[in-house]
Amino acid sequence: MTAPKDRVRSKRKVFRRVPSGKTKEAYLKRKPSKATCFKCGTVLSGVPCERPYKIRTMAKTKKRPERAYGGVLCSKCSRKTIAEKFRDFFGSEDKK
Repeated sequence: MTAPKDRVRSKRKVFRRVPSGKTKEAYLKRKPSKATCFKCGTVLSGVPCERPYKIRTMAKTKKRPERAYGGVLCSKCSRKTIAEKFRDFFGSEDKK
């Protein structure tokens, strides 16, 4: 019989081989969902989906891409956003 703490659907059942050679069930926490783009909702590449305790030990460069809006917007949306900001900043001077 499984332990009461493991009788939950939030944990996943994994079969592990123990030193005696038998296979036993282990109950592990599930991985979190993948990071998505704030604007379009596509899955972000270069951002790991791990539990917080594993992400804490990772290097800063492994956690998200090193560019503007890295880890928040996908490359397409960040490119568009930067172009819009550039147009807004320099376009307003021409009108004066």
